[in-house]
Amino acid sequence: MRSLATILLTATSFCSICQNFKPVGNEETFKKQLEAESKKITSIKSDFVQEKVMTMLTEKIVSSGEFNFKRTDKVRIEYKTPYAYLMIINGNQMFSKDGNKENRINVSSNKMFRQVNRIIVDCVQGTILYNKDFSSEIFESESLYLLELTPQNKTLKDFFQTIRVQVEKKDYSVSQIELNEPGGDKTIMRFSNKHFNQAVNDEIFTLR
Repeated sequence: MRSLATILLTATSFCSICQNFKPVGNEETFKKQLEAESKKITSIKSDFVQEKVMTMLTEKIVSSGEFNFKRTDKVRIEYKTPYAYLMIINGNQMFSKDGNKENRINVSSNKMFRQVNRIIVDCVQGTILYNKDFSSEIFESESLYLLELTPQNKTLKDFFQTIRVQVEKKDYSVSQIELNEPGGDKTIMRFSNKHFNQAVNDEIFTLR
């Protein structure tokens, strides 16, 4: 299985600091609005491009694929280029397929995967700021909100230094997630061609 950073988006496009971000005016108002707007979304289908930046390599590793979500806890992340890799979350079950290698995990019995699962779903459902495993700071630019999340428990600190999530002001949807690891590596996932509340067949979330 690939690194947890890849799994997380594998739930996951977070940060263009070049924009002029400033602290958001009222954090509680933003939290409530983000959660309210996210509740209106029953499904998401989008394309994504992922960049993996590693301190030991001079070139970025770029991959792309398709992301699907269906409320409340169904997620499908399918990498199509340059390699095929599939991850499905359905309730407390997680399935991955890397080439001919398949893996199935009961998330509820594994603390780390349970936290990873929660982060992915919380990001999509707009409840990530209520996750007590992180402290948070909220910033805004003209067109985006930026959520900077810092892990508070040791397990997550071993994998992530910070997680930065960009949210579009126009529809409160996630546009980018940036996962920063303690050693300096980072994974950035950017979402595009987003379609909301379209019919999504449950079969695509079937665990093999």
